[in-house]
Amino acid sequence: RKGAIGNDRAASPMTAASGIVIVVDDDLAVRESLKFALEIEGLEVAVCGSGAELLAHPELPNAGCLVLDYKMPAMNGLEVMEHLACRKMRPPVILITSHATTALCQRAAAAGVRYILEKPLLGNSLLNGIRDVLTRAD
Repeated sequence: RKGAIGNDRAASPMTAASGIVIVVDDDLAVRESLKFALEIEGLEVAVCGSGAELLAHPELPNAGCLVLDYKMPAMNGLEVMEHLACRKMRPPVILITSHATTALCQRAAAAGVRYILEKPLLGNSLLNGIRDVLTRAD
């Protein structure tokens, strides 16, 4: 299912109190464009270029939602989730990928991924997914 950022102003605005959104993607352009688009929607956003960077990020304990790219060098998105689980951390995760195979979707669901979205991110799916997980966390 393809989706992503949109300008859906009718939905309730999110605040920093809902938790920071951390975008993890090895592609700088993707990170920065998602950060920009989500901040326009009123979200507090941090970005990381790798799973290792996320695991060392000082805001990780405050994460209301993680947007994880699946395919990254050294550690993929599901492996990042395994490291988080070992630390007893289970923030809501939205996984983004260029190729959402049935096997990947099954593995992601078993790992606790809330949404899996296929790139290119179009429409409001990512924003709506983030709003959903942040609202449930409140």
